[in-house]
Amino acid sequence: MELHQGNLYWPSTVTDPPSFPALTSSINCDVLIIGGGMSGTIMARVLADYDINTVLIEKNQIGTGSTSANTGLLQFSNDAMLVDLIARFGKEKAVYFYKLCLKAIDELDKYNAYLSGPTDFRRAESLYYASNDHEHKKLKNEFDALIQYGFHADYLDKHAIRSLYDFEAPGGIYTKAEAEVNPYKFSLELAKDSDRLGVQIYENTEILSHQFTKDGLFFETEKGDIQAKKVIYATGYGTQEFAKTKGALLERTFTIATEPIDQFIGWHNRSLIWETARPYHYLRATRDNRILIGGLDDKLTKEHDLETKGQQLLHKLKTLFPHLTPSIAFEWSAVFGSTKDGLPFIGEHPKYKDVYFMLGYGGNGTVYSMLGAEILKDLILYGYHPAMDITRLGR
Repeated sequence: MELHQGNLYWPSTVTDPPSFPALTSSINCDVLIIGGGMSGTIMARVLADYDINTVLIEKNQIGTGSTSANTGLLQFSNDAMLVDLIARFGKEKAVYFYKLCLKAIDELDKYNAYLSGPTDFRRAESLYYASNDHEHKKLKNEFDALIQYGFHADYLDKHAIRSLYDFEAPGGIYTKAEAEVNPYKFSLELAKDSDRLGVQIYENTEILSHQFTKDGLFFETEKGDIQAKKVIYATGYGTQEFAKTKGALLERTFTIATEPIDQFIGWHNRSLIWETARPYHYLRATRDNRILIGGLDDKLTKEHDLETKGQQLLHKLKTLFPHLTPSIAFEWSAVFGSTKDGLPFIGEHPKYKDVYFMLGYGGNGTVYSMLGAEILKDLILYGYHPAMDITRLGR
């Protein structure tokens, strides 16, 4: 599957990415992680703190799949509102999951502090605004639920939004617990730190076949075989068929990065911005003063004109911020996964013992990867995590 098309921005920010060898001999390990993107490198770094013989393999290079097309918005709010999750799973599970997302951002912050190189990680604030009057009431209900269950948030009416931003909206939820990151740099730095701590990392190493038996898990590569006690598939959207994840939907999303902006006018605290419409637009600023805006999600099988989509995103940006004069420097499209219930698929395969998946489908993929790494770490070490039933495959 071709995960992205076009001219990606994040790889242009790294002039000399680290490289790792290809596997050239047969090896044994306790845990094999397949996939060297954000999910795989977070998982590797979490396991590196424990006495676990861990191997990570990537069929191409670290961070060059979906990670390099990720926009790097880190939010505890989800594609599915808290009120919707309460309706589906009940108050206890829904609130607990939202708390896990909130904790995951703090965990990402913690691991970022361990890294030796820059990742452009920054704690950020976020505006979630009602796209129209019809959705304003539901947004207000969402704010009430957040406050009721202990989340810190402010409600902005249309006058407050107009005073802080260059655009108008009926209302919005403003939160201050979010973050932003260069996902490509972050994944590379996580790999470097995991390697330093003893995780064996191999690039340009593709699994050609696998065999799951009572004696272990066996994987064939071009120049060496791997025997593992447990395996974690962190290969993202290419794993859907094998993982048997009901309710997963693959689409295509579009993003542009502008040329650097001289001054951010009418954009309060350079906050993250997203909206209630589905599909929704999402915006952020970068360290070098560019604007990333994405959205226009559409069917994966549909033919798309990337240039046309880019111009539509630029038009949306100029509509929101008429005092800015942005121009497109990078434009790309990427495969994007979502689920019917808005939650990721993280856990053990229902048919294969010791075969785990970390599929952070949704607009909160990096946050899902962090909480997923904690869930899978506990499943591997202790056989249990309180959220294992919420994110399980086959639900």
